[in-house]
Amino acid sequence: MIQLNYRDTRPIYEQIKDSFSRLIISGGMSADEKLPSVRTLASELSINPNTIQRAYNELEAEGFVYSVPGKGSFVNGEKKEDGRRVEELKRQMRNTVSELFFMGATEEELIRIVKEEGEKK
Repeated sequence: MIQLNYRDTRPIYEQIKDSFSRLIISGGMSADEKLPSVRTLASELSINPNTIQRAYNELEAEGFVYSVPGKGSFVNGEKKEDGRRVEELKRQMRNTVSELFFMGATEEELIRIVKEEGEKK
């Protein structure tokens, strides 16, 4: 489910957060599905439970999951608009688009990709 890349420059908690957010966005995890417990995942990945907890806290802050005291963390089925996150993603997209143009991608290719992603929803 979650794989860590120790050569990645990003912190471990961020890799975990990104892995879960990709799973949720892609439909790999459904609404109200329970995430592994902090202790279980920490044991499976052989890392400190505080690292898992930080990733879960960030996922909750970004609206991907919600927590139920004593029960655990669950996938949030409701879309939550976070203006800061939307702006950050738009900035990242602009940077990616600029790099793709620099590398020879065409406007038509990028438009096709955006349309394909829009059709998935």
